[in-house]
Amino acid sequence: MKAVVVLTVLASLVAAPAPASASGGDLSLEVLSSRPDQVSGGDALIGVRGASRVLRNGEDVTPAFERTGDALTGLVDGLVTGDNTITAVSGRHRKSLRIRNHPVQGPIFSGAHQYPFLCKTERSGLGPPVVDNQDGQGMRVAGGWSRDCFAPTVTDRLYRSTDGAYKPMPAQGRPADLATTTLLDGRTVDFVVRRERGVVNRFLYSIAMIENGWNGRAMYRFDGGVAIGHDQGTLGGSALDAYGLGKGYAILHSSGTRTSTHYNLILGGETALMVKERFIERYGRPLYTVGVGGSGGAIQQYIYGQNHGDRVIDAAIPQYSYPDMVTQTIHVGDCELLERYMDHHPRWARWEDRTALIGMNASDTVANPYTGRPGSDECVNGWRGLTPLTMNPLWTDDDDPEWRLMDPPGVKDTVQWTHWDDLRKVYGVDARGHARSTWDNVGVQYGLKALTDGVVTPEEFLDLNAEAGSWKEAADMVQEGCPFVRSACPADADPWSARNANLSGDPAPRRTGDPEAIRNVRRSGLVFGGDLDLPVIDWRHYLEEQLDMHNAHQSFASRKRMLDHDGRAGNQVIWFTDARPDGPAFDQTPEALRVIDAWMANIRKYPARGVVGNKPPQAVDRCFATDGTELAAGPHVWDGVLDRRAPGPCTQRFPLYGTSRTVAGGPIEGGVYKCRLQPVERAIARGLYGAWRPSSDQLARLKQIFPTGVCDY
Repeated sequence: MKAVVVLTVLASLVAAPAPASASGGDLSLEVLSSRPDQVSGGDALIGVRGASRVLRNGEDVTPAFERTGDALTGLVDGLVTGDNTITAVSGRHRKSLRIRNHPVQGPIFSGAHQYPFLCKTERSGLGPPVVDNQDGQGMRVAGGWSRDCFAPTVTDRLYRSTDGAYKPMPAQGRPADLATTTLLDGRTVDFVVRRERGVVNRFLYSIAMIENGWNGRAMYRFDGGVAIGHDQGTLGGSALDAYGLGKGYAILHSSGTRTSTHYNLILGGETALMVKERFIERYGRPLYTVGVGGSGGAIQQYIYGQNHGDRVIDAAIPQYSYPDMVTQTIHVGDCELLERYMDHHPRWARWEDRTALIGMNASDTVANPYTGRPGSDECVNGWRGLTPLTMNPLWTDDDDPEWRLMDPPGVKDTVQWTHWDDLRKVYGVDARGHARSTWDNVGVQYGLKALTDGVVTPEEFLDLNAEAGSWKEAADMVQEGCPFVRSACPADADPWSARNANLSGDPAPRRTGDPEAIRNVRRSGLVFGGDLDLPVIDWRHYLEEQLDMHNAHQSFASRKRMLDHDGRAGNQVIWFTDARPDGPAFDQTPEALRVIDAWMANIRKYPARGVVGNKPPQAVDRCFATDGTELAAGPHVWDGVLDRRAPGPCTQRFPLYGTSRTVAGGPIEGGVYKCRLQPVERAIARGLYGAWRPSSDQLARLKQIFPTGVCDY
């Protein structure tokens, strides 16, 4: 196959004119589009210095290269799957580099593909998936079946209309409603976008940029949501981010980097690397790539920055962030256990009292989506449904019509629809054939802070912990009731998934997390451990009053993990913008992008100063009013959150809440899958219960509820 020439010559390779001859020491070559061992799709962008010829597996591919001075840059295709050798030649001197090429459908390092896998190429405008087998496996298409959902790449041109919609650009003429846009450099151009779409690593991808107006910068748009996998997914609206495109950014996007498709961030990181590789091969290395995205899209930025350094993104704007998803399962798993308890005890009829147990915000006036009446909390408004989605192998809300085209018949029912099973390659599989689970509440003293604060009595504390219970093992769970299974409504109401909880006995049993699963996930790269050296502007609207699941303390959980890792977190700044409960909220993202641009320019100019040493004046902790005007900025605005200083101005303006595990004595950074245990007597001696000194009967009850001890955080 003839090599393809990349016309873009990278500025980083520009040098003086080539010498007449070069010594072996002058020769250099590198893969510019990926790591040499992680090339995919049969091609790679190669940079060479000091050479007169370039060989691919012994064959001369020099015509694929363009020269600038002594630098050669070219897209070499025709790579075989597996090992390849690229050789730079200058006279008698040679230098070789081994490249390992992987198929465009992957995998590179994520492990064996997941099946069944639902194809959505046709829904996404790429036509039916390509036939890849005659074995009755996968989606039925004309001529056979598709297991891996590949579709040929398509390119098109779109324009943004004056009403904000994207429309196909006609081949001739200028549409009357064609909008214009002002680029970063101040030029005003027609808002015409060239877009490439295709399939990489079995997921859909999109690369879009304004025609004749690329500013040399890239933005990777990550999307959030919660899903279990077995699905190709679809492209999100952020693939055509209007602000980014309008300023001249190239927008990279994939259905595989949307957590509404799956939460396997090993696979997601691999997909992001492959999409970035594809972009560099076609357009060259950008000045930098900034990540932007909320919720699960924010998590991905923290995780990929930790796992892959600057190979996916060079800077991050995580919005509505959490440190990671997998450790959120720890406290989210408590929600329905505690809600069931409170719903059955009149003591907790006043919703605002419930914060004392769940840690999250609660309100007597916010509408409850399940009752239709005033009164709710974040467990209900934000997290209800996550327990069955995460833990119950029999329940899924994925009823997409494409499943009717999947073979063999009934293949959907072979899936264990749990978070653990989606990542069974990480968590492992138990003797009963189910993925191992990390969820554990042995020794967790629900409501401990409420006890020490005098909000609950010792008897209420004991009663709560005796009745809270735990979750059944996956193999023992049964199908959900209403509201999760619509056909069960209204008679079979079970919003707490109580049928899948261990609630019988006095006390109700607690659940021990699988130690192998806990060990595996901690070393997998799915837990954010704080190892991050990229510029980060962690921004969110303050949504506590709306009982939104994106609770505000999570930004500081990430910071605390960074501090715990190496004592430093100067590369992360935290911004809050107050939200309007009844109207549009101000978007601070454009300002964050401007600050990131200045930050990255400083890094290019003064690389020795590092990330923290190159912060521009605006790259500091800040908080903003509902209209986006700054309320306070500087190193002390969040005092009192992670230290014992008097609360700073932003801390005072935006109160933080916690979780059931922080109420139980756990740390703000979370992430404690299984706590260390201490005898009840030792906990009493250490003053863990504040002013309460248990009587002999109360001590006996404590030891009955916690026979192996209580958490020592």
